[in-house]
Amino acid sequence: MNRRVFMLAAVALSGCAGAGVRVAPADAPLAELEPVYRADAGREAITISVASNGCTAKADFAFHVERRGGATTLAFARRRIDTCKSFAMGRTELTFTWAELGVAPRTEVFLLNPLSAWTGPGA
Repeated sequence: MNRRVFMLAAVALSGCAGAGVRVAPADAPLAELEPVYRADAGREAITISVASNGCTAKADFAFHVERRGGATTLAFARRRIDTCKSFAMGRTELTFTWAELGVAPRTEVFLLNPLSAWTGPGA
């Protein structure tokens, strides 16, 4: 993944983070961001659900946090592709603490990643 493209996508989207959910075309800079099946924000951490072939780990992901004009945006991107071979597609949950993201608890955060529906294994 080109880190510069990831940073440009985060910066470009930070101005329109509150404008609603939009899915980017496959050739758009936003395509570098990992689609998430679910995101749960808790007191201590955020947990995201992402696609996995069985080997996806937290270390396989990079994140970018940006604060601009009172808004905080957050984006996740894969560093490494999950090369495991499984019979059916799966998913895994990854938890990132607010401290590790450098975000104060109870801060309103706009997640820039596209949201994708989980359709079940093998679907």
